[in-house]
Amino acid sequence: MKMDKTALTLVIIGALNWGLIGLFNFDLVATLFGGQTSWLSRIVYSLVGIAGLYAISLLFTKDKVTDR
Repeated sequence: MKMDKTALTLVIIGALNWGLIGLFNFDLVATLFGGQTSWLSRIVYSLVGIAGLYAISLLFTKDKVTDR
């Protein structure tokens, strides 16, 4: 469950960043972490990509009933 929320958060960050790139030609991750080729940006991009791959598995899982 915690992994699902972490992956979803990273996918949302990636989606918002792509939205900013598409609408305003502004890469927030690159701006915050020193350019597209900085090692920090590359780590963020990699984590977002891995989270996206993990999120694919969420499409094929059955809904869980949980007590909250």
